[in-house]
Amino acid sequence: MTPGNRARAHDFDPEVLIAFDAYVHGELDRRGFLRRLGQLVGGAAAAGVAAALMPRFVQARQVDEDDPRIEAGHVAFDAPAGHGEGRGYLVRPADAAGPLPLVLVAHENRGLNPHIEDVARRLALAGYIAFAPDALHPLGGYPGDEDQARALFATLDQDRTRQDFLAAVDHLAAVPGGNGRLGAVGFCWGGAMVNFLATRVPALRAAVPFYGGPAPLDAVDAIRAELLVVLASDDPRVNATWPGYRDALDAAGVTWALYQPEDTLHGFHNDTTPRHAPAPAREAWARTLALFERTLR
Repeated sequence: MTPGNRARAHDFDPEVLIAFDAYVHGELDRRGFLRRLGQLVGGAAAAGVAAALMPRFVQARQVDEDDPRIEAGHVAFDAPAGHGEGRGYLVRPADAAGPLPLVLVAHENRGLNPHIEDVARRLALAGYIAFAPDALHPLGGYPGDEDQARALFATLDQDRTRQDFLAAVDHLAAVPGGNGRLGAVGFCWGGAMVNFLATRVPALRAAVPFYGGPAPLDAVDAIRAELLVVLASDDPRVNATWPGYRDALDAAGVTWALYQPEDTLHGFHNDTTPRHAPAPAREAWARTLALFERTLR
């Protein structure tokens, strides 16, 4: 193990990480995941390996919920074309000297969990009003358990959920204290959501999809935002979609940049699991903030 006994990707057989990716994305349920781990590491070790791969929300938290430098809380918003009502986590600096840029944060396929709330707080400390909607709100919200969240997520009506996120953008744009300049960042499912939003929100100035599926290719010519596309080096499922998306972006004249650091796995920015790659994650975040600083201030 690495210092502090915190596991990293290189501590695991690559086949274990492949199984974990399948589990995270719903291709294996927990029983199937543990069965596969038993085949790979032995039945006696499977539960311990699974535990080492699970998120460590508290240990990875960078900004406390009650940090006096921010104001944070959950708010509801209208989503008439979606599920009727949405809910999200709104965070802003506590002492803003003037109007602030606005950033929507789109979560992974487990809903608004503590990690994504922490990402929103990090943005607030960087001087942004951040809003992170919870796609699971119509089903009772993030349940506090990643397995339950993943199972609930699979039952969502994705068309209505996309409408919820479009309504969340409208809500964020109208938040008092904003400067009217919109950006978005999202991870995995949320990366795909950010790509989608870029085709539907002309006011979006900057979009940062982390290892997310592409926007509908027939809608790419509607993108007005500048994109920073963040991919892992070892992520066959998502990376297979990139060449077609890249070609569509070029054909539409969209301004984009790619950051794809070596020796990284899907989810490398998420610092709650062993797939986290600290140096590439810091660089990806620095590039994200640089794009927002240049386009939203």
